Amino acid sequence: MKRLITLLTGLFISALILQAQQYDVLDQVQADIRKAYGMEGPHRLDEFGTLTRAPQGYKPFYISHYGRHGSRYAWNPKTYTFLHEVLEKAGERDVLTPYGKEFAARYEAFYMEPWINTGDLVPLGYDQHRAIGEFVYQSFPQVFKGTKKVEALSSTGQRCIVSMGAFTLSLKSGNPNLQIRLQSTHDGMAVIAPPSAPKALLRTFKGQTDAVALESSTDFFLRVTPWQEVLDKLFTDSAFLQEFNGGSVLFLRELWQLYCGYHNYESAPLFDSLLTPEQRLRFWEADNYFSFRGDITARYAVIPLLEDILEKADQALEDPQTAAHLRFGHDYILEGLVTLLDVNRCGTVPATPDEAKYWFRNFDIPMAATLLLVFYKNRGGDVLFKVLLNENEATLPQLTPVSGPYYRWSDFRAWAARLLREHPCEN
Repeated sequence: MKRLITLLTGLFISALILQAQQYDVLDQVQADIRKAYGMEGPHRLDEFGTLTRAPQGYKPFYISHYGRHGSRYAWNPKTYTFLHEVLEKAGERDVLTPYGKEFAARYEAFYMEPWINTGDLVPLGYDQHRAIGEFVYQSFPQVFKGTKKVEALSSTGQRCIVSMGAFTLSLKSGNPNLQIRLQSTHDGMAVIAPPSAPKALLRTFKGQTDAVALESSTDFFLRVTPWQEVLDKLFTDSAFLQEFNGGSVLFLRELWQLYCGYHNYESAPLFDSLLTPEQRLRFWEADNYFSFRGDITARYAVIPLLEDILEKADQALEDPQTAAHLRFGHDYILEGLVTLLDVNRCGTVPATPDEAKYWFRNFDIPMAATLLLVFYKNRGGDVLFKVLLNENEATLPQLTPVSGPYYRWSDFRAWAARLLREHPCEN
């Protein structure tokens, strides 16, 4: 009875902590500008969590991983070229404010190098994965003892391949005897980024195209953000933006991408003065909703990745020489996976658009974001696991923990089997 009371008390406290984390999200963003950068911001290497000791008799033996590539230049060249075209046209029309002229001058001196290197990993991205690999090795050294095998699969994107190399180099530095196999193939995209798989390997699943009956991202953006205030800071007359495909909304979205993303490769605060703290907060809320709406509706598209996690874990349970399966991919896949698994309740579909931020927070998927499933077993062969999101222990609310953040793998297996039955492949 005493153990039951202790367990229930722990669960109650955890629920209160989780609730507080969710409902004070605007205060978090207001207090820390780096959170406002959302998915375009760098991984927070100063926020590695303290790990809870495993239940008595259980030792780690295997790790399943999915990591987003590290910090990069903007993924889309349009972020750079569209802003250049707009600012150039504004100069020709003489509709730049004094601040707009200063902003345009700084931008023109800045944008050429990142544009040329669009999508490429930057030095910080390499350092992030070196540091995360070191954290994983030092936190779970038992997993990597001896001549264990590590298999790593990357997206075919350059930024993912280099991230894979940095992470695995840390593991190899810890134990030169590790047998590490690196792979990056086009058919591997069916696992690492299922929606981007070759056409012959594309699969669709029941519910994959179901739309969430909530406000569109554009309508939410126009309702929540002080978008006209920002345009007025740059332009004396912003009507000319409608001459561009996408108009003012596309310009502001690309401007936000620049505002958030350039901190991955530039230390000087070149463009931070554009927004006030309150404006920045509202733009983050709109950007977060854009991320949420896109990935909550597409979460079933990453079912092949879940299937791979299950299959590879089964292999590791049969092969004691297998230490880890590592996967290096992209933000939209990791977003889909954490919403599919409902990590920290981020898969909750809110009653209203304004409540999305209380459940889903895109700053939890920064550059080099990492999801780890760490497996433990005792001498009797009972298998537990825990989830780490960005090196911090996370919850799976659909499961009942055995102790603290530790869940029974058989419970997860049963939950996943139900999900797969409810969302079968349709092609």
